[in-house]
Amino acid sequence: MLDAIIDELWGDKPPKSAVPTAQTYIYQLRRQFEPWVPDNTVEQVLATCGTGYMLRVDPNLLDLGSFLRLAKQGHTALAAGDPAAAARLLRQALDLWSGPALADVTAGPSIQAHVVHLTEQRAHTVELRIQADAMLGRHRELVGELKAMLLVDPLNEWYHAQLIKALASSGRRNESLVAYQHLRRTLSTELGLDPSQVLQELHQEILAGRDSWSDWGVSGNPL
Repeated sequence: MLDAIIDELWGDKPPKSAVPTAQTYIYQLRRQFEPWVPDNTVEQVLATCGTGYMLRVDPNLLDLGSFLRLAKQGHTALAAGDPAAAARLLRQALDLWSGPALADVTAGPSIQAHVVHLTEQRAHTVELRIQADAMLGRHRELVGELKAMLLVDPLNEWYHAQLIKALASSGRRNESLVAYQHLRRTLSTELGLDPSQVLQELHQEILAGRDSWSDWGVSGNPL
């Protein structure tokens, strides 16, 4: 709807010329598309539909479509017990990202909601890829990556759990226990909370010298 475009561009303070200005933007977009579409088809690609517009593009031609397809295939492979295929597919999906979603776009309410959704999908795909790599025994490779991720998101308990497991699985048991204590202090200082029950159980497993955490997978313990 044209109203939605106006709201996205100007929020609750649209100029008096909002309608013709938005229509001019659509015209300019069509001119930008002309070199890339067959002759006289630009108005079919960016079509007028009632009081609004529709962009008609084959999803297979978009990085987003490829990302969603590969991520789904990777998730399916992981759930089926094929971490090697899962890691390969999930990496291919994540390689399509070159930075934050729509980083060079000034986002209004609709686009911002879409950005949040895309960001969550990417984060979930990263988690699945980490699980696949862990199942393949790539613990040492994961340690540095997880430490970097925690610098950006220091309260993410899932990342902490993966780091603790990766350290313990790499023969760095003392470091894994230190990592747990660091998380415990951080949560207490920042949020007044203790680590989750699952993390406490993981801590006890490592203290006892057991490695049953290595069997935790996609369909088992979430950490």
